Amino acid sequence: MSRPIVLDGVPGGILLICDHASNAVPAGIDLRIDPALLDKHIGVDIGTAPLTEALATTLGAPAVLATVSRLVIDLHRQPDHPGLIPVVSDGHAIPGNVEADRFDRIARFYQPYHATLNDVIRTVKPNLLASIHSFTPRLETADGPGRPWDIGILSNRDRRAADLALALLRERGLVVGDNEPYSGRLLNATLNRHGEARGIPSIAIEVRNDLLADDAGVARWRDILAPILTGIRNRLAQMGAVAT
Repeated sequence: MSRPIVLDGVPGGILLICDHASNAVPAGIDLRIDPALLDKHIGVDIGTAPLTEALATTLGAPAVLATVSRLVIDLHRQPDHPGLIPVVSDGHAIPGNVEADRFDRIARFYQPYHATLNDVIRTVKPNLLASIHSFTPRLETADGPGRPWDIGILSNRDRRAADLALALLRERGLVVGDNEPYSGRLLNATLNRHGEARGIPSIAIEVRNDLLADDAGVARWRDILAPILTGIRNRLAQMGAVAT
């Protein structure tokens, strides 16, 4: 089994989640790919691990970070999703996954990750879930225009936190996508399970990964997002959406 990293923090507030924090391939798994692919956006959400850690430190918030590459198993998918164990990702074949034992991967990596999230939520009783992701400015297989957003906010049916986040980010003069570069109505598995199913306000935050390419970029987005997340949590409390 592979357990996620859990960072301690103050209970009853914000819980940070990073589904695609790692590009690690555990022992016994051979994806049969060029190792350089693991450093691309298909292998890891670039910049999200240091950003999540920086936010956790600044906010004093607990955090859960995955420890396995999304090319081994995508923890941000439903267990029956065809992309759970990808055989192709943004045009790159992943031949080692073609005959992968789906049940073994779920038992070793998927179940421990989501069980840990369940345990942390029960323990810290968060009032806001913030899932930290990053996206590539342009898919390698895309024929259309690039993705112009600095940041996207993804949500499904529960828009409480998303609407607040969009307004606060736009006040900063950022180019903000609402359910862009893809829709949380379609891909929101972790927050659907751990947030909406419990009635906990939640958002997925997608930062364009070229803006997280170095320490300065991570520090900039920490300084942008930390007060915004605090503001969202406080506004939700004023609205009676969360316990104080």
